[in-house]
Amino acid sequence: MYSSNYCPFCIRAKQLLESKGLNFEEIIVDGQPQLRADMTRLAGGRTSVPQIWIGQTYVGGCDELLTLERSGQLDPLLGN
Repeated sequence: MYSSNYCPFCIRAKQLLESKGLNFEEIIVDGQPQLRADMTRLAGGRTSVPQIWIGQTYVGGCDELLTLERSGQLDPLLGN
């Protein structure tokens, strides 16, 4: 997950993933233009944070992650 230390959406996404007992890699893009450029390229041009992948599956941002959770699709994606 690409994120920022100052982003409330990043904090919410991390809270959800942590509530699932997951260990995940967090790449902080604050003050890192090359990391943000890499994130933007990988996310198909999206520049906002967070940008989340589960395995090789691109999820999107916090809203998409929460939608997966509400629809019951997140746990199967996580292998739970």
